[in-house]
Amino acid sequence: MDITTVFFFLAIIVGTLAITYSAAKRTSTPHDFYAAGNRLTGMQNGLAIAGDYMSAASFLGITGAIGIYGFDGFFYSLGFLVSYLVILFMVAEPLHNLGKYTLADSIIQRFDSKRLRGVIAMTNILITIFYMIAQLVGAGALIHLLLDVDYRSAVFIVGSLMTTFVLFGGMIAASWVQIIKAILLLSGTLIVCLIVLSRFDWSLVAMFDHVTNATPYGINILYPGNQFENPFDTISLHLALILGTAGLPHILVRFFTVRDAIETRRSVMNATWMIGAFYLMTFVLGFGAISFVGWDAIRAAEFGGNLTVPMLARALGGEFLMAYVSAVAFATILAVVTGLVMSASSAFAHDFYSHIVRGGSSSESEQFLAAKCSAVAVGAISILIAIGGQKMNVAILVALTFAVAASANLPLILFTLYWRRFTAGGAICGVICGLLSSLFLVIVSPNVMDPVHGLIRTEPWFPLTNPGIVSIPLGFLGAVIGTYCSPRQCDEKRFDGVLLQAHTGIRWQDPDQ
Repeated sequence: MDITTVFFFLAIIVGTLAITYSAAKRTSTPHDFYAAGNRLTGMQNGLAIAGDYMSAASFLGITGAIGIYGFDGFFYSLGFLVSYLVILFMVAEPLHNLGKYTLADSIIQRFDSKRLRGVIAMTNILITIFYMIAQLVGAGALIHLLLDVDYRSAVFIVGSLMTTFVLFGGMIAASWVQIIKAILLLSGTLIVCLIVLSRFDWSLVAMFDHVTNATPYGINILYPGNQFENPFDTISLHLALILGTAGLPHILVRFFTVRDAIETRRSVMNATWMIGAFYLMTFVLGFGAISFVGWDAIRAAEFGGNLTVPMLARALGGEFLMAYVSAVAFATILAVVTGLVMSASSAFAHDFYSHIVRGGSSSESEQFLAAKCSAVAVGAISILIAIGGQKMNVAILVALTFAVAASANLPLILFTLYWRRFTAGGAICGVICGLLSSLFLVIVSPNVMDPVHGLIRTEPWFPLTNPGIVSIPLGFLGAVIGTYCSPRQCDEKRFDGVLLQAHTGIRWQDPDQ
């Protein structure tokens, strides 16, 4: 344990707690707690979205995947980046114009169904927990390496901190933690990349030439096929990454923290530029790790390659640079898990408790209490599951989460916004089909079933590591079949009103209500 490492980690913890203390004084209503009072600007929210999105999977997992598999690892970066085009052109502004705090708020503008709201809320809580597990695995690995803290204790520490941020600071605290973390992450990544490139006299060609001689793959390290030998696996991964972002609850709730559709558009555009710059730098980190850490050392390290970035920082700048980069990674994890807990607690307190259990009549104090209790429950469940998944690569964990989000939420969102015939019954059927099919295929895939290293020691029933190529079409198919098999429930006048509100922001009121 190094004194510099301790200093950086304590600075991150003290700084985030100070932000939470300041935010707590400005969080006095559910509107402040759930949506930061709509006070964020497009630039601030863009930074917060980037902070939410550039997670442990991005900083730790993708670099490790590139360091082990080369170009195949860079597929994650490409998919994560391109996904924001789907959000920008099809999802962001309509959801902002329709919703208030959560995804269910937007969908219920068209379907007045408590059952549908409950299904959406529970599905989003599950997706959030899956995503949070990946972040906690990365946090446990990082703290174990740097502070020599037991992995289980490290996961518990991070889980306790994230729950504290949400309990007292709400969305305001989560947003500012993410903003500061995004700035630290971009600057830290840039510093390491510049050091790597300087060692090759600022020549990418020289770096590529060196990498081709530093691994058993040879020149193939620059080509796909080292990790994904099955082309359907590659297609499945890309479908999940590109389409899954538009269904992630903690990203969707960010559209409700700004005042209007113009700021929503600015948020997504600013986030896309920042995220794009970051992901373009990941291949420099990965190839730099091969060059200065060594391919064998990356593969031999614990935690599935998730410690590649700290190892690279140590090789380039000693203990000081490793401590700084690791503290940035720690801040990354804290910010993301805070946003995830915020999203899950909002779904439970606002959608499930306030609108289903209490029928929309709960007081502000009741909603606050429900949100805080749900934050504690979500944190505890995620911690327990993360303790058992410490050897899985976090980029793979997140890719699976994206498949679930794309299969369950994306058909619901797109059909609600753009299909006139869509019904509440079809919405429920689509969500359930997408959720169950993706979860089942993950369980019977090589990620879980493996004769040697799997949680279930048997041959996998499903050959692909990512289920998106099957589960996403099943989600859309379930929504279509459910629509045509359910009674004729489509109110075309209501659809026209919702369509008007979604694309113009003009508030529409159902004349029958």
